[in-house]
Amino acid sequence: MNNQPLGLVLAGVSKRFGATRALIDGDLHLRPGEIHTLLGENGSGKSTLVKIMGGVHRPDSGTLTLDGVLATSQSPRAAMDLGIATVFQEVLTAGSQSVLENVWLGSHGTFRRRLGRAEQRAIAGEVLASIAGEIPLDLPAGQLSLSERQAVCIARALVRKPKVLILDESTASLDVQSRDRLFVQMRRLAAEGTAILFISHRMDEVAEISDRVTVLRSGRTVSTVERAELSINGLISDMTGNAGHAGTRRQPHEPGERILQGSELRLAAETTPISFELRAGEVVGLAGLEGHGQDQFIKRLAGVATGPGSVERLLPAGPAQLTARNGDALGVAYLPRERRGESLFESMSIRENFALPTLDKHRRGGLLDTGSISRTFDAFAHLLSLRFGTPHDAISTLSGGNQQKVLLARWLATDPKVLLLNDPTRGVDIGTKREIYAILDRLSSTGMSIVVLSSEVDELVDLADRVLVFRDQSVFAEIPHAELSTESIVAAYFGQKSEVLT
Repeated sequence: MNNQPLGLVLAGVSKRFGATRALIDGDLHLRPGEIHTLLGENGSGKSTLVKIMGGVHRPDSGTLTLDGVLATSQSPRAAMDLGIATVFQEVLTAGSQSVLENVWLGSHGTFRRRLGRAEQRAIAGEVLASIAGEIPLDLPAGQLSLSERQAVCIARALVRKPKVLILDESTASLDVQSRDRLFVQMRRLAAEGTAILFISHRMDEVAEISDRVTVLRSGRTVSTVERAELSINGLISDMTGNAGHAGTRRQPHEPGERILQGSELRLAAETTPISFELRAGEVVGLAGLEGHGQDQFIKRLAGVATGPGSVERLLPAGPAQLTARNGDALGVAYLPRERRGESLFESMSIRENFALPTLDKHRRGGLLDTGSISRTFDAFAHLLSLRFGTPHDAISTLSGGNQQKVLLARWLATDPKVLLLNDPTRGVDIGTKREIYAILDRLSSTGMSIVVLSSEVDELVDLADRVLVFRDQSVFAEIPHAELSTESIVAAYFGQKSEVLT
């Protein structure tokens, strides 16, 4: 009789990359029919563990078994053949190929019989609709929104009907409605016996969906907790190694003079125009369900999106109209939401990525002063507590949190007076989030004006002096610091303005 446990079991798994010990003693038991969340700060070993399960890496030691059979995969294809499907953190689609082709990308050979085109369309359409609603299957994937492209990646895994489904930060790019649909499908799959490993930095998601939670810290498994015993503070303590609480609310600084204003901004036809003022030293949060206008609004403030109305930088010499080309000259810096598609140059080094917007400031007699770049980078690396090997390493070698800090340093080096941040902690671990929060607090105390769009309600409660909640392409509610709470923001999401203000 086989007494080996069913499901996917990793025991004593270790992995080294040069001098870096990414995993030291990784243990995980993923049972059939459960949704098991894996938590840990960036650099804790989560990505390495996932890549070992997905066949990208082979462990240096330890074992991986599936239903009691040794199952260390030689390649991602071998992992797929075993029934392990992984949706990685980065949104991976072929932009020039159709949605249908992207859903079935890499699936040839994973089915016993070759599916006809009509059957492929029917299956892809049904799976996509269950997550993201109706998406035209013949549309090039490059024309989809970030949320829709992530839904395509998830559908690519689901059409394979895997025994084990691994979702690595897959909800970070989904809108709220798609995330809720995904949760419905996850529960259905678990009820049918699929083992699901879920990775998220959003504690509300962890509390809502998890049957069990395993925490990694510094390459080791430190705890596994059943749903009945879940405690957010306990999980944070396990991740950081410190007892603590979920968040520390920032106290506002006294705002100074007006520094930026938007007049009669319309985000869609026949919507209420928006007038907006930003003062020195203020942190303003932007919130709303995905697609309700907050993303377009911050892009209007940055000058990278156009439309009715105007945005002006208020200077001693008078107001200056903001455009996509003059933001740097006017002291306005914008950090986009999507690191890979809009900000990172993965073939370039950490220092090169940092220096791109300020190269002209480091020219001496027409030549680039690399010493000046190095000194400036070193100063910001210290300020933001960047963790890296050498500045010459490719930026792709960094964790997501450290990549984000490099991008933040890039724009701080331009010496902005206004900093516009579009979901700056998406996919970033709790420890790095706290570091970014502390940095933003220090910057606002020096008079820098900051606008933060965030998909995490708790983050806005902790950070903002006031929050604008968007609904149907307009500002539905403006919530002052004294009335900020998770409940007041979420109530405004769903049109309950009276509850917000009472």
